[in-house]
Amino acid sequence: MNGKRALQLKISLVGSRPPVWRRVLVPDSLTLAQLHRVIQLSMGWTNSHLHQFEIGGERYTEFSEDIEAGALDSTSFTLQDVGLRRGGKALRYNYDFGDNWLHDVVVESELTAGPTVNLPRCLGGRRACPPEDCGGVHGYRRLLAAVSDPRHPEHDDMMRWVGPDFDPAAFDAEEVNLVLQRAFRSR
Repeated sequence: MNGKRALQLKISLVGSRPPVWRRVLVPDSLTLAQLHRVIQLSMGWTNSHLHQFEIGGERYTEFSEDIEAGALDSTSFTLQDVGLRRGGKALRYNYDFGDNWLHDVVVESELTAGPTVNLPRCLGGRRACPPEDCGGVHGYRRLLAAVSDPRHPEHDDMMRWVGPDFDPAAFDAEEVNLVLQRAFRSR
């Protein structure tokens, strides 16, 4: 085979309105720990909180306390190992157990990527990632309401917090690809 087996994944932030999602192409040999990194970089998270994956009733994480409590080591299992495939089991990714950012990870297609295709690769997406520590999807909705209405009582405070360049509609796949390429250069 001249290429590598790849999965086209759609990563959707559960409960976000309007929807926030990313479409990425990754090798099926990626570990769940590496997928965590792809999700962090493609979504725009800062990797500042704990996370875990759940698939088929099993939990996967990198944190020894959770592994001792029955979770499996995400550094030891690939996407292929956990049976991630089109029409297969659903994969759920939870980031920041306080804000509870849930992501559905769905395999849209399985294909062979040519030997010159850099993986992982972002194929597309929609909307900016919510700011860290804004209170989950419900807090993010309140933040969006405040920043979009100059008469909102929290407008000035929220604008200071997110900064003047905050654009909830912004997304740039090429920027994400530059970040992914730097992070996965050795792959």
